[in-house]
Amino acid sequence: MTSDQLGTVYLVGAGPGDPDLLTVKAQRLIRQCDALVYDSLVPVELLKLVSSTCQLYSVGKRRGHHSVPQRKTNDILFDLANTCSSIVRLKGGDPFLFGRGAEEASYLDKKGVPVQVVPGVTSGIAAPAYVGIPITHRLAGSSVTFVTGHEGIDKKRPAVDWRSLAQSSDGLVIYMGVHNLKFISTELIAGGMHPSTPAAVIQQGTVAGQRFIKSPLENLYDEVEAKNLISPSIVVIGSVVDFQVEACSPPPADVTFPMPI
Repeated sequence: MTSDQLGTVYLVGAGPGDPDLLTVKAQRLIRQCDALVYDSLVPVELLKLVSSTCQLYSVGKRRGHHSVPQRKTNDILFDLANTCSSIVRLKGGDPFLFGRGAEEASYLDKKGVPVQVVPGVTSGIAAPAYVGIPITHRLAGSSVTFVTGHEGIDKKRPAVDWRSLAQSSDGLVIYMGVHNLKFISTELIAGGMHPSTPAAVIQQGTVAGQRFIKSPLENLYDEVEAKNLISPSIVVIGSVVDFQVEACSPPPADVTFPMPI
């Protein structure tokens, strides 16, 4: 194809795991696309939506398992844009929140490839909701900060300043924070957050195998270690944890993932 005939890449959010949380637009694009490039946290059930002629490419990344380098993923998307008219890049959660959707969009844009973003439900909102925790509440918190607990060593900016975050937001929702939880908790307390601040960890938030603990911040790491909670998990810290309404929690979905959890 010439530059003005390149296919369109749709950066699509697959949501937090439960297939029922996929948006209508995302479902339509998946059913119609010529190629689907997907991550490891995309349920297999969504892969079954594609047509019989659709090309499938797994580019999953998961801690402790073989990962496809980002550069190779970029190359796959560009190569497909030269041969296909509609390519869905299916990413867990939302494509522009703690994924590499913006990097992929920038790369493709520089290559002249048309890109469209389709937002998805992010696990930082869905996982707490699935155990009945509101991430904001009129009586507990008017602000919430979404933050990554696992930063790349090649980032060209300072690491997260946890001590500053300790008093700058009513609540924290931490992605990929389980492996650094001891450090994070220590830094937050050193920054002035009260050791008894309510906290929670939700593993596999919207799917079967969901596990959940609540604990004061000062004991959170020990609780996670004792009960062996692992990634993927969402950490919620703040008074909103005490406003949990268990009765409104939907049942987790029974799904399968391309790579082991």
